[in-house]
Amino acid sequence: MVSQSEWPTTTASPLKGPQRTFFTEHEWQVIEAATARIIPTDYDPGAREAQVVRFLDRFLSGTDYIYASARGDGFLEMSGKEHEAWQNRIEHRQQVYRDGIQTLDELSESAYRRGFTELSDEERDAVLTKASGKPKPKHVVLSNDVASNAGEGGPPPSNQPVNDTGMGFFDMLVTHTRQGFYADPVYGGNAGFIGWRVIGFDGPNSLADTVDGSYTTTDYMLMSAKWPYAQSPAVQAYRITHATSSRPIPSAE
Repeated sequence: MVSQSEWPTTTASPLKGPQRTFFTEHEWQVIEAATARIIPTDYDPGAREAQVVRFLDRFLSGTDYIYASARGDGFLEMSGKEHEAWQNRIEHRQQVYRDGIQTLDELSESAYRRGFTELSDEERDAVLTKASGKPKPKHVVLSNDVASNAGEGGPPPSNQPVNDTGMGFFDMLVTHTRQGFYADPVYGGNAGFIGWRVIGFDGPNSLADTVDGSYTTTDYMLMSAKWPYAQSPAVQAYRITHATSSRPIPSAE
């Protein structure tokens, strides 16, 4: 098997505007509205400002935007079995999204006699809650009580990317919204490094900085942290110390 380092690189570059590669205009608007309720805008920018919908649109468009090249100057070109496997995977997720968007509109029409994009934020939350089949999560407020800071979801099962295989529409949408908000901007989301700025992470200016050694994450390592990291006293103390109540919303340009 040929390693990814030997794959050819395409010249595909990050999209600068909201050009659509998969979604119809209506689908784009529905997903943008839905992701904006999953990571809403408050005193910090949310999924809408970070252009999470653009990340999703690119991801669902096929196999052209799956693996960014090491330097971020293009994307790896897949072929053979790798391409076939990814194409099948993407086609399945395309259908999950198309069915999910239809469900959101049907639930909206049934409850409010309007489409999802025409609803208020509170009404959209109600529709998303119905679609999820679970109660809406409560707000998490950091405090000096370490146990209370874990949140309803608890710590992640590992430090590896979450596998979306087998997920229903809502869980997949939440997972992809998080990925689009925090992933490197080369993948289409995290516009203007918004996702990183929200959590105080400066990040590399480009993936090339991680290759030539000009960027390092050493300053972000807490050597005293123990697994599970989300519940580690060292991590909790750091979060409380660095939490802020007001940050300006950066430009997505």
